[in-house]
Amino acid sequence: MQPLPSAPDLPAELAARLVTALTDRTPVPSHVRHVEPDGTPRYTNRLVLESSPYLLQHAHNPVNWYAWSEQPFADARRLRRPVFLSIGYSTCHWCHVMAEESFEDVAIASFLNAHYIPVKMDREERPDVDAVYLRAAQRLAGQGGWPLSVWLTPDREPFFAGTYFPPHAGVRGAGPGFFELLTELARLFQEESGQVERTAQAVAELIRRDAEVAGPGAVPGSARTAMIPSALAATVEHCRQAFDREHGGLRLSQKFPSNVPIRLLLRQHQRTGDALPLTMAVRTLEAMAAGGIYDHLAGGFHRYATDAHWRVPHFEKMLYDNALLIPAYAEAWQLTKRADFARVVRETCDELLATFAAPEGGFFSATDADSQGVEGKYYVWSKPEIEAVLGPGEETALFLEHYGVTHAGPGEGGNVLYQAHADEAVTERLAAARARLAAVRRQRVPPARDEKILAAWNGLAMSAFATAGWVFAEPRYLEAATRTAAFLLDRLRHPDSGLLMRSFCHGRLGGPGFLDDYACVAAGLLDLFESTGEPRWFAEALDLCATGERRFADQEWGGWFVTGGEHEPPLVRDKSRFDGAEPSGGAVALLNAARLAAFTEDQRWLGVAARAAEFMLALVEEQPLGMGHALVALDFFAGPSWQIAVVAPDPETAAVTALVRPLRESFCPRKALVTGVGGSPAWHDLGGRMPWLKEKSPVDRAPTAYVCTQGRCDLPTSDPLEFARQLAGLR
Repeated sequence: MQPLPSAPDLPAELAARLVTALTDRTPVPSHVRHVEPDGTPRYTNRLVLESSPYLLQHAHNPVNWYAWSEQPFADARRLRRPVFLSIGYSTCHWCHVMAEESFEDVAIASFLNAHYIPVKMDREERPDVDAVYLRAAQRLAGQGGWPLSVWLTPDREPFFAGTYFPPHAGVRGAGPGFFELLTELARLFQEESGQVERTAQAVAELIRRDAEVAGPGAVPGSARTAMIPSALAATVEHCRQAFDREHGGLRLSQKFPSNVPIRLLLRQHQRTGDALPLTMAVRTLEAMAAGGIYDHLAGGFHRYATDAHWRVPHFEKMLYDNALLIPAYAEAWQLTKRADFARVVRETCDELLATFAAPEGGFFSATDADSQGVEGKYYVWSKPEIEAVLGPGEETALFLEHYGVTHAGPGEGGNVLYQAHADEAVTERLAAARARLAAVRRQRVPPARDEKILAAWNGLAMSAFATAGWVFAEPRYLEAATRTAAFLLDRLRHPDSGLLMRSFCHGRLGGPGFLDDYACVAAGLLDLFESTGEPRWFAEALDLCATGERRFADQEWGGWFVTGGEHEPPLVRDKSRFDGAEPSGGAVALLNAARLAAFTEDQRWLGVAARAAEFMLALVEEQPLGMGHALVALDFFAGPSWQIAVVAPDPETAAVTALVRPLRESFCPRKALVTGVGGSPAWHDLGGRMPWLKEKSPVDRAPTAYVCTQGRCDLPTSDPLEFARQLAGLR
């Protein structure tokens, strides 16, 4: 192991730890560029001690990387140097490009090591830090993204920022080069320190102001609730104005699944009867399912489409994207009964189980866009390759036509399969052909997988599998949700404090959990409780919500902070407000509080929801399309919500299955559902938490359904047709 170029010698104890870690991590990863004749890496830095797959990708750069902590800033103050902060994630294509071009370049690394304190950070492990410096980049450069490149003072204040930079000026166009930027910014920091300090302080002050919130309003609760329908309608109108009627999604040159608040549109249709929200949701869902953003051989969605037609994807697959789309398609199926929506749910669940499921429980985070250094290589096909697998004949010709296969193909290096002529009967007919191609594709070198297990994303996956398992009566999916719940509760809790942690990777726990970890895991547990009737999951969800309220709630102004008291904020303790590709933790926490109020009739949870609703409503006008998940929560809070109990005289029977079938097939989003066996200890336990259950029991020893709201119940029924009629009246 050679010394890092132009870097100071490491303390002996640290150097010994690096040698030990290097020995423990054989063989050397294939992406390592600088290798000795004996096959060992030439350079090793502090990141070899980390568990994050993203940080480990950079452990053999010649850069003297630090992980995010207090130490690099202390060293920066001691050495009077700026900090260069590089933020990314393991499946980020342009992060790989910048690493190969710049961080593997010995000359660039040498300059970095001599003039900066370089820090690498995994945005998925520290979303709080990432959010703050992403906002700084938007202030300084007008845009943000990953890799995120930020130049900081030793006080963590940013004075320059951007995203990807080519290694030198003139490479990849006329933009500035990374080396030239490093040189000039190091000079400015040393020679014009006053200007650098003024810029950094001004940007930091803007970020702090962004995080400030208004004081509590004086709008009474009833008036506040009355404001919600107009906020919902205004957001739908924003969608209408930006909607791409031909291709679905918004009228943008690139299409992201998260751009359109699908589940809000479905709820607005259910609430008002207006066909337009349903039309926008359905058109977007069918376009995504037909496009190249969907993996037609294995199932599941790529991260986004690089074109306006959903055809050419950015090929990485993220757990959270797929976990959010599964319930959207399941709910759309409940409203439309479209076979393609049901197929997408099943195929996507099966892909997550096949590719993302961790042997010990839970789900890994992502798969890479690249394979063998080429983006999309695993997924694209030439026409001759397909013909060689399927052979000559009518079926092959139909496949080529149905999936838009040409000699050149629209993708880089071949065809990305998409449905040129969406026809579910043809899609079903070609299932065997798809399976043959999928089997051949599995022989290719697969994309790398980020085997970090994140609490928040696994909470979303738990919700997805619980929802899919309930709607489609699929035990495999309910088992997956149950395994995920058990893993999170057993393995992602700190052994001493019992607090939920952010991540788990290769047997090591990450740092303390954030708001979104607590909120998303609790939401998943509530969905699992509704899908299984198992009281443990409700009790665990209630406990997580109570702990989250103590650790993150802003008791004065409403809403929730992203971080708990043990997280050191980079510049400010930020509030959870707007959605990104994932729902904001505050939106999920608001929905949890509203659901708990419906389940328990506890005024404390109603008060939590009301305070958060006031905070969220104040933000809707500012950025309505960034509040989709909050508006879903506000829709629930505004009501009416329905308490539904299905109580059986004994465990699952054919009669119970027949009775709950209308509920599985009905879109009833504002419900608190409890199922169980009347008179059992579990039912008595639930009755202690939910007073409205106490008088609910089977009528005439038959499974019985109760539909109630605001203290009023329809007549109990054991007739599936009558139960379906009652559910059809819920608006």
